[in-house]
Amino acid sequence: MTTSFGAANTAIFIDPKLQIQSFNGLKPSGLIPVHKNVHVVSVSSPSSSTIRAVSTPVKPETAAEPKRSKVEIFKEQSNFIRYPLNEEMVNDAPNINEAATQLIKFHGSYLQYNRDERGAKSYSFMLRTKNPSGKVSNRLYLVMDDLADEFGIGTLRLTTRQTFQLHGVLKKDMKTVMGTIIRNMGSTLGACGDLNRNVLAPPAPLVRKDYLFAQETAENIAALLTPQSGFYYDVWVDGEKFMTAEPPEVVKARNDNSHGTNFPDSPEPIYGTQFLPRKFKIAVTVPTDNSVDIFTNDIGVVVVSDDNGEPQGFNLYVGGGMGRTHRLESTFPRMAEPIGYVPKEDILYAIKAIVVTQRDNGRRDDRKYSRLKYLISSWGIEKFRSVVEEFYGKKLEPIRELPEWEFKSFLGWHEQGDGSLFCGLHVDNGRIKGVMKKTLREVIEKYNLNVRITANQNLILCDIRRAWKRPITTLLAQGGLLEPRYVDPLNVTAMACPALPMCPLAITEAERGTPDLLKRIRAVFEKVGLKHNESIVVRVTGCPNGCARPYMAELGLVGDGPNSYQVLCSLQYYLSVSVFFLFKWSMKHELNPFLCQQQIWLGGTPNQTSLAQCFLNKVKIQELEKGFEKLQGLVDKWEGVPKSSGKFNLKLFADKETYQAVDELAKLQNKTAHQLAMEIIRNYVAAEQNGKSIE
Repeated sequence: MTTSFGAANTAIFIDPKLQIQSFNGLKPSGLIPVHKNVHVVSVSSPSSSTIRAVSTPVKPETAAEPKRSKVEIFKEQSNFIRYPLNEEMVNDAPNINEAATQLIKFHGSYLQYNRDERGAKSYSFMLRTKNPSGKVSNRLYLVMDDLADEFGIGTLRLTTRQTFQLHGVLKKDMKTVMGTIIRNMGSTLGACGDLNRNVLAPPAPLVRKDYLFAQETAENIAALLTPQSGFYYDVWVDGEKFMTAEPPEVVKARNDNSHGTNFPDSPEPIYGTQFLPRKFKIAVTVPTDNSVDIFTNDIGVVVVSDDNGEPQGFNLYVGGGMGRTHRLESTFPRMAEPIGYVPKEDILYAIKAIVVTQRDNGRRDDRKYSRLKYLISSWGIEKFRSVVEEFYGKKLEPIRELPEWEFKSFLGWHEQGDGSLFCGLHVDNGRIKGVMKKTLREVIEKYNLNVRITANQNLILCDIRRAWKRPITTLLAQGGLLEPRYVDPLNVTAMACPALPMCPLAITEAERGTPDLLKRIRAVFEKVGLKHNESIVVRVTGCPNGCARPYMAELGLVGDGPNSYQVLCSLQYYLSVSVFFLFKWSMKHELNPFLCQQQIWLGGTPNQTSLAQCFLNKVKIQELEKGFEKLQGLVDKWEGVPKSSGKFNLKLFADKETYQAVDELAKLQNKTAHQLAMEIIRNYVAAEQNGKSIE
C-alpha cells in the first residue's frame, strides 16, 4: 500500500541560518503544531516559558543548561533527522559533513572509507536493513542480491542482529539504492542511530504457538518503536510512505498517554526531538531457546505459556549491553537482569514504559555512559523498576521460573510443523559472496523461497516442499553450502564483526583474520588430544564495542591495537585445554579415561548465559598459543563456580548422565563430582610446577 503523508506528517522546512530553540523537557499545554513551509525559531507556551522535548513529566527548571554531547545538539537542530542530511546528499562531494554523518545513522547507514588504501580517502556508505525476527521475503532477498552486485562490492553480509549489511554504496547511488529497498517492502529505518534497533526473535519458521507468538511480538514491538515523523521517506522517496497496515493494538499503545509517556501533538510521540540517548536493543524468545543472546539486550522478552502451550505473558529482563572502552573500568559489558512479568496484553505498554524511562533519564552528556545498562547500574534495579511502573501504570508481577537455556543454531534440515521443511545454512562470518552467492540466488529464485537471517550470521531457507529436498541439497553442496556435519564445529558457532578495512572504529582485524584463527585453535585442540567434534564458541571483534558479542563467548578476542587483542575466556575454556592432562593422569592411575574426558563439560552446547572474564591483554595474534602458562595458574587457583541464581542457569556438566557417572566415581572416595575433577587438575598443575612429569 502506498500513501502520501498528510499535513501533520509533511516535512518541515527550516532555514539553515535559523536555529531551533533548545528542547529539554515537556509541558503538556501550549505545544504549537508546525506545518509545511513554516520557519521555526522557538516555541513558547502562553506564559512564555520554553517548551522542551527531552523528558516528560516536566523536571524543575535549572539555571544552567545541562551539558550535552555534540550528537544531542545535531539531533535537536535537525528538524527530526532531516537537516542538514537532505542538503548534504545532493551536493557534489563524495562524503557528507559531521552532522549529516551522525544523522544518516537514523536512516540505517554509516559513512565509511577504505582504510587499506593510502592517499585520498575513497568514501562509500554501508546500509543496514531492518528485519524483525530476521524475516526476509523472496522479493527482498533477490533485490538485495541485485543491489550488492550493481551498487555494492558484490557481497552481502548477514549481521548478528538478523539483518543485511550492504557495503560500498557511493553517495551518488544512495537515493536509488534506498528507494529500491523501500519500494520492495524493505527498510533501513532505525537500523542504526539513537533509537530502537532491529528486534530479534528465534528465526526458525516453526509452526508452534510460542514461536509464532514470539515473532509476532517482535514485529509489534518494532512497529511500536518505529519513528513516525516521516524523515526517512522525505529524504529517500520524496515523501511517499510505503507500508502495510499496523495492528490496531500497536497504534493504540503508541498513542496512549494515560501515564505521561508521550509528547502530545509531536511528530514523534515517543521519541520527541532528541530520540534516545544511545542505541537500544530488544530481543524476544521462548523458554530454552537462546538463539538470540537474550541477556545481551537492553530488553529481553521471554514468552511464558501455560501447560497447554498457550502464551500467557512475558518475563522481562533489562540492562544488557556489550560495548565498553579499553582500560576504562567505568565502562563494562553487562548482562540483563530480571525486572518482572507482564500479561501478554500489556507487553507493548511495558516496553514503552522501559524505553521512556531510559529516554528521560539516560545520560546525554557522555555517550560512553548513555546505554540503559549504566542507568540501571547507577540506580539499582529496584529504583529503575519503580520508575518504569509509574510509566506503565501498574506494578510488574514477579518473574516466572523458566527451564534451562540452550543455544539453538537451526542448521540443517528440519520439519516446520505444517508439512514443509526448512534448511539452516552455515555462512562463515555471515559473508555471502562468490559461488555461494550465485548458488543461493539460484535456489531462492527457482523455488520461490522466503528466508530468515539468524543472530549467529547464518541463513534459513523456509517453506521447502519435501520433493525439493534432494535437488536443493545437491545445488547447495555444489555451491559450497555444506550440511552442518561437514563443517568444523568451531566454524559453526564462531562470529566476527567486519572490522577492517571499512569500519572506522576497528583497531585491528576480525572477519578477515578469523578463518586462520579457527584453524590455529583446531590445531591446539588436536595437539592436546581433543576430538574433531569438540568445540568452543569463538567470537572476534576489531574493537571493544562488541558487535559480535565476544563478552559472551567461551573464547573472545577483542581488538586492542594493531594485530593485538584482549583475550577473554569463560571457565569452560580454562578447563578445556586441561583435558589432555586429565586424560594422561587417568591412564596412570588406571581410571576410566573416557569418563575423565567427559567430565570437563566439552560436549554440551554453550548457552550464552554468563559473561567471560578477561584472560590476557595486548596479546599479539602471532603469540596467541603462548598463554598456557598463565592458563595453568588460573586453573590452579580456581575454586569452583559459585552457586548462581536461576536466571543464569550456569551448569557444570554437559548432561545428566555424565554428571551421575562422575558422581558415582567420586562417592567411592567420599568426594563430590566437582571435588574429584578439581583434585585431578590441581594434582597435575602441582606436579608440573615441581618439575615433575606424569607422562
